[in-house]
Parts: sequence; C-alpha cells; structure tokens
Amino acid sequence: MARVNEVLREVLADEIELVAGSDPRLEMVTVTAVSCEPDLRHVTVLLASLPEPARAALGEARARLQAAVAHQVRLKRTPLLTFEADPAVAHGERVEEILRAIHAAEKTSAADDGDPGGLAAGRPGPAGEARGQGPRA
Repeated sequence: MARVNEVLREVLADEIELVAGSDPRLEMVTVTAVSCEPDLRHVTVLLASLPEPARAALGEARARLQAAVAHQVRLKRTPLLTFEADPAVAHGERVEEILRAIHAAEKTSAADDGDPGGLAAGRPGPAGEARGQGPRA
C-alpha cells in the first residue's frame, strides 16, 4: 500500500500542477500525502493547506484527477478522491507559534532585567560564560 500511496501522490501532485495552470485557486496547493484504503475504493489526499476556494476548485477538478489516476496507474479500480487539509502541517505550525512565543518572552524578560545576554537566567552569554563562574577552563 505504501507504493500505491506514493504513486498516487506523484500522479495527483503532477495533475494538480497542470490544473493550476488554468485555475489560479490551485496555485499554492501542495499534496503532502495520500492514503488509499486497502480495497482501493477511496483515497484521501492530504494537502498542506486547503482554503475554501481551493476546496471548490478541487471539487470541480475531481473528475479530471480521477481520470488521470485511471490512465496513469494500473489499479483494480479507480478510487474516489477526497481532499483534506493535512493535520500534521497544522500541528507543526502550532509548535512553531509556541516556540516563537517562548523566544519572545525570553527576549522580553532579558530586556526587562537589563540583561541583554541572558546571564541572569544562568544561560551562557556572548563569551560563553555563566554569571559568577568566570571563564571555563
């Protein structure tokens, strides 16, 4: 199934790129993964982001995309395509937000203490020294 998923991902990514040439709503759509059911009846296509205009465009292009799968991939059946936003991308963005907030809070805290190098918190400063420890040997 992993090979089938990878082949489907490549075919669909290429075909969506071709469709994007005539439909600007699909210009920024990126296929991140494809999950095919073992019976080959349904395929879930995961996209990096799926704004409403892109969702509508993919709905309109579904027949063309399924036809491309039928012509380029030798399968027992042509699966029905479903498009969803990839939850892993959303989770990654959330982690990045949290890390940025922590970094901003550390900068603010260090600036409020009048400690631009972060030495008061025991973090190494510009010279790699912690407060009160002197140079490392």
